Amino acid sequence: MTKGMKENLRIAFVRRGYSATGGAEASLKRLARGVIEAGHEAQLVATKEWPEDQGSFGSITRLGERSVIGFADELQQIREQLDCDALFSLERVWSCDVYRAGDGVHRAWLARRRKFELPLKRFVRGTSRKHRDLLQLEESLFARRKAGRVIAASQMVKNEIVNLYGYPADMIDVVRNGVPLDQFQFDPQLREKSREDLKLKPDQIALLFAGSGWERKGLLFAIEAMALCKNRKMRLLVAGRGNERLYKTKRLRFWREEPVQFLGEVADMARIYAAADVFILPTIYDPFSNACLEALACGLPVITSGSNGFSEIIEDGIHGSIVNHGGNLVGLRDAIRLWVDPSRRAAARSANVERASQFDTSKNVEQTLEILTRVVL
Repeated sequence: MTKGMKENLRIAFVRRGYSATGGAEASLKRLARGVIEAGHEAQLVATKEWPEDQGSFGSITRLGERSVIGFADELQQIREQLDCDALFSLERVWSCDVYRAGDGVHRAWLARRRKFELPLKRFVRGTSRKHRDLLQLEESLFARRKAGRVIAASQMVKNEIVNLYGYPADMIDVVRNGVPLDQFQFDPQLREKSREDLKLKPDQIALLFAGSGWERKGLLFAIEAMALCKNRKMRLLVAGRGNERLYKTKRLRFWREEPVQFLGEVADMARIYAAADVFILPTIYDPFSNACLEALACGLPVITSGSNGFSEIIEDGIHGSIVNHGGNLVGLRDAIRLWVDPSRRAAARSANVERASQFDTSKNVEQTLEILTRVVL
């Protein structure tokens, strides 16, 4: 890493794998664009899944290894060849100058997950090589201090890194996620058209769940909590990638019509937020949900769990509702019933938009650049 006064920083970003609708990928592209617009250089080290037309980066180095450890090993081998001032990793690797813990702490996630698993499944997961590999890389970054500095999206994640690995708290910066607020706004006209496209009746209440990794993000809890409400006017819209067959349940036969509508991966989420009345993400573990922030910016009340770093920026009963954990079905049911009231939702809209306005992408980029500058200089 080059030291000394530099006006132009050369940043190499690292991300394994690719999803066209992934929140981490979208955030990385926005950050890289911000870096370039600030007069610096950005390159990407990734796998072959990343498409060619990535204007956010000056160049892309594609590694052949796709496995967790294989990718980290290959990166370590070519690191000296990268023409950069700082290696900024969004991926668990052996070492880097700055590590963005956007995926949270794997050790903490596994601990939370065990509370909701049967013993046999818990045992099988414990023997998984992938999990062992992720924990080994985490150990290198945190316990062995191979991450020069760490950026966490929430205080929750910072506390986990300190408590579980003893990594120095003064070497961790909390930088909240940001979203392009101009793309996520309350739009009455778009709402009317979107609800029509989704075949939602005027009196129907649309709950929205968005994200991939449905088990971790608590889709089953959302479905079961809605079932407890026994309100036939409710519909649950599900956006994201997952196995729909696992979530077809007899518990929902109270409804005359299918109450859960699977939308698949959605490129334009703004129109889905516009159609919704309430956003729900009873996640088992989430460092800081971008989808929750997008929904908040669109004025929607957000129901989520205290295991979501996003919950740190909202007030319970004001901007939405926070249950102690995703599996608290009674708490989720009561929260849904609370926000069914249209006057309550209307009253919360301006407060939600105002709170979200503090988390524009530009602020995230500015804070991250300031950290990178300190690391390089």
